[in-house]
Amino acid sequence: MKEYKVEALVYYSKVTLDKEHIIKSSTADIQEKLDEYGRQGWRLVSTDCTDFGFAVYFYLYFEKDKS
Repeated sequence: MKEYKVEALVYYSKVTLDKEHIIKSSTADIQEKLDEYGRQGWRLVSTDCTDFGFAVYFYLYFEKDKS
């Protein structure tokens, strides 16, 4: 049997000439979450991303065997 967990991260767009500012600011945060969940035995199984207005939502889906 498996356990599942979803982590949602939200980043807001800002006025800038750097069109990749969300990627640059989110990469370290997402890596930190991957490392954190990995240490706890979770495995990343899927991701999703959506935007709404000035926000970008990243969803990380994890699973692990139920102990």
